[in-house]
Amino acid sequence: MIEVTVIDDAAAAEVSLDPVRSRLLAALVRPASATALAAKVGLKRQRVNYHLRELERHGLVELVEERRKGNMTERVMRATAGSYVISPAALSAVAPDPGRAPDQLSALWLLALAARLLRELGELIKRARRSGRPLATFGMDTQLRFASASDRAAFAAELSEAVERLLSKYHDESAAGGRRHRLLVALHPSITRPEPAGDASADATTEKER
Repeated sequence: MIEVTVIDDAAAAEVSLDPVRSRLLAALVRPASATALAAKVGLKRQRVNYHLRELERHGLVELVEERRKGNMTERVMRATAGSYVISPAALSAVAPDPGRAPDQLSALWLLALAARLLRELGELIKRARRSGRPLATFGMDTQLRFASASDRAAFAAELSEAVERLLSKYHDESAAGGRRHRLLVALHPSITRPEPAGDASADATTEKER
């Protein structure tokens, strides 16, 4: 089983979003039969088998083994991944396009960039798995606390300058055998506590500070 896989097919996405099927996927991180799953999720075995066939048809679960039980053959299934992410490619007609309205200070543009990252990375991972070759990527994830909005703005300006220097140093348009890479830098407030229902004050404050 792979750790994470990206769903880029609309039909597979629809199947995975069904509440019962998503519970079955979560349960199938460990191999189990329809009988065992039925007891776990509180459904009849025949109903579980129906859902498993749909999940298997879309590549979300796979057969591990078949066991003979009396005059029956019991199929033991497992999820094809520990976690699933739905790509914007599954909604290609309405997927966000970051080229439509670039704005470095817009949270919506940042969201469009993240959607493109998910779509492209999902496709690259799929191609790498098919070819059996490793995919060269690099990621960083950290948190920092700014004393003020002006410090945040100064940090963003310095970060932009540092990235521009690195791009000038390493970008080579004419190198033989070179390969293009996409660099995405993102900065956004951390979520430190759940938002009470109907309270949009945190979003409003963020927009004022922009």
